[in-house]
Amino acid sequence: MTAPALRRALTSVLALAILAVVLPSCTKEKPTVARITVVKEDGTRVSEAYVKLFANPQYPLGDPNRLTKESETDVDGIVEFDYSEFYEQGQSGFAVLDIICEYDTLVGEGIIKIIEEETAEETVVVLPAQ
Repeated sequence: MTAPALRRALTSVLALAILAVVLPSCTKEKPTVARITVVKEDGTRVSEAYVKLFANPQYPLGDPNRLTKESETDVDGIVEFDYSEFYEQGQSGFAVLDIICEYDTLVGEGIIKIIEEETAEETVVVLPAQ
């Protein structure tokens, strides 16, 4: 085998080895989403209810406020929060967040476990404030 042919063969093998390592690591990250449904006692969904998700750790490691998000429910009584920006592939576990919902004089509370690369769903019942 001549030197140029050997060089081309080695270059091809090296290129294939690099592709074999790089391509599998380019997996697409799925969204990490929290979906909250707000309902009244009778089960009717509440639109335009204020919903806040926040971390309330006993022993904070870092800034728990970075996970705080708030918004209002849509006409179907649902609000979604996207936490994909906070998740890094290979990370084990994500967060357990508190939920507070308010609508007129009604209030509801709950918790939700956010799971990496999945849509976590929780329903919160709003009741008259006490």
